[in-house]
Amino acid sequence: MNAAALRNRLVMATSMWREATEDPLPRMPPGDPLIQIQSFELQVVEMLFTKATAETAREVARKTWDLVHDRPDDDPVKQAVVAGHERLAKLSVEGGSGLVNGGEPS
Repeated sequence: MNAAALRNRLVMATSMWREATEDPLPRMPPGDPLIQIQSFELQVVEMLFTKATAETAREVARKTWDLVHDRPDDDPVKQAVVAGHERLAKLSVEGGSGLVNGGEPS
C-alpha cells in the first residue's frame, strides 16, 4: 500500500477518534505502518460500536462504513465493521430504527 493511502487512512481514523472521545490518541507500537494503522482503526471502530446507542447507531454505521466501503471483503477492519453493523442493527431495531442491506447503512 502506498504512503498516501496509509496517510489518508490514518487521517480518517484519527478524525473519527477525536470526534468520539477526548481521550488521547493511543500510542502505536513500533512496526509495520500498515499493521499500526490497521490496529488503530480496529480500536476506533470497536470504541464507536461500544459507545453506540439506539439513537446513534445509524450514524455510527454510516461513519464506520465510510471508513471501509472501498476495501476488499477480506480486509480485517472491514470484517470488524460488518460484524459491528450486525450489533448496531440489533441495537437500532431495539430503538425502533433499523439498518438494511446486511448491516450497511442505507
